[in-house]
Amino acid sequence: MAQQRSLKQLSKFLSYILGHKPAEFGLVPDRDGFVKIKEFLKAVHEEEGLTYIRRSDIDEILITMFNPPIEIKDNYIRAKHRDNLTRHDPAHTLPKLLYTCVRRKAYPFVLDKGIFPMGSSHVILSSKREMAERMGRRKDRMPVLLTVQTQQSLEKGTLFYEAGDTLFLAESIRTDCFTGPPLPKQKDAAIIKETLPEKREQKFPGSFIMDLKDKKRTKEAAWNKDLKKLKKQKRKPPPWRK
Repeated sequence: MAQQRSLKQLSKFLSYILGHKPAEFGLVPDRDGFVKIKEFLKAVHEEEGLTYIRRSDIDEILITMFNPPIEIKDNYIRAKHRDNLTRHDPAHTLPKLLYTCVRRKAYPFVLDKGIFPMGSSHVILSSKREMAERMGRRKDRMPVLLTVQTQQSLEKGTLFYEAGDTLFLAESIRTDCFTGPPLPKQKDAAIIKETLPEKREQKFPGSFIMDLKDKKRTKEAAWNKDLKKLKKQKRKPPPWRK
């Protein structure tokens, strides 16, 4: 009985995610309401106390429950009741900035060519930085966060679509419409240039660098001085002649 109650509660929660508030969990169903099961489980595992859920738990709901609220087709899952899902209509109200993440390996390409969909039909953006990073970590442990200027993108012809309360879609984003951190090599070079002082000659206390020419001149001067002193001494009469 306890297991049946637990499965029922789990099925309601999964139905809520898929049929009511997918954007709240960083998910974007396609036009038929389907989400990749792999992506769906990653989103569920981010919730406290739900890291235990596996594909087998979903299959158990489908097998044991009468008229389950979810359904599976191939590797995709969706809610049966989807009337509350946001349609992907053109967005009329946009925040000034949107955020999205890309893989570190793809970042050089993105800087050169722009942001394009990776693993989905559209580029997924969020008005919340935290959500963009949360979604980015599903594909890369340390994703690169990009900031998109929406007004500049609109002027360049980019169309944005609604995908929930905080999520938006775009076919692509031009290179001159977003900002991101410098590439790792460029960043390291900049840090080294800023932190390293100018190269100077290293001197130690009480030490000096001797020039051989100066040494020779000094020796000659001392020799001449001694020679003059010797000649002067020769000119003086010996004491016994005084």
